[in-house]
Amino acid sequence: MENDVDDTTNLDLPKEELWSEALGFESSLHTAQLFLLLESIELHWRDRTDVVAAANLTIEFSAKQMAGATFGPPDFFVVLGAERKPRKSWNVWHEGGKYPNVIIEVLAPSTAAFDRGPRKQVYQDVFRTPEYFWFDPETKEFAGFRLLGGRYEPIPPDSDGRLWSTQLDLSFGVHEGKLRFFTKEGTLVPTGRERAERLAEKLRALGVDPDKL
Repeated sequence: MENDVDDTTNLDLPKEELWSEALGFESSLHTAQLFLLLESIELHWRDRTDVVAAANLTIEFSAKQMAGATFGPPDFFVVLGAERKPRKSWNVWHEGGKYPNVIIEVLAPSTAAFDRGPRKQVYQDVFRTPEYFWFDPETKEFAGFRLLGGRYEPIPPDSDGRLWSTQLDLSFGVHEGKLRFFTKEGTLVPTGRERAERLAEKLRALGVDPDKL
């Protein structure tokens, strides 16, 4: 998602005292959720070199932000059409003006109001990120928004309660209390352990004991 990065210094960004509220403490549920999203999507796209998925990676996007105003990194984001390589941060003007195509925030009591309000505003008006989702690992609150006409509109759930991402060509849904990716066929995008377990089940069905291989 490419935007003009030269006009960000004059944008009406949230007040700095609000930005600092975004830096809450993470629970073990929060951390586990991020690892789950990152592991499963990287395994799903293991053969692709044109997509970046990251968790808690700072996005540098304006001179005002870099001058000291604290805007914490997104919990999780995906950029399409970018080289897959290690980065210490995502610097928009060094990445050809690319902003995330999809952002996910994992809500916490200390950050939920900011994620639903000022942070959502920045993603809509500054980043112009096409899709924004949030998930509360404690209450299981789950919502998604798609940028239409410059404003975020709610993404309606399908019959299974999942939200389709046109950017990722995947659905988001809650499975066993965690936010997960699903294919368009409704198949859970697995982690490495789940993939190994599926393979072991297939071997057992063929009469092969995977523990003896």
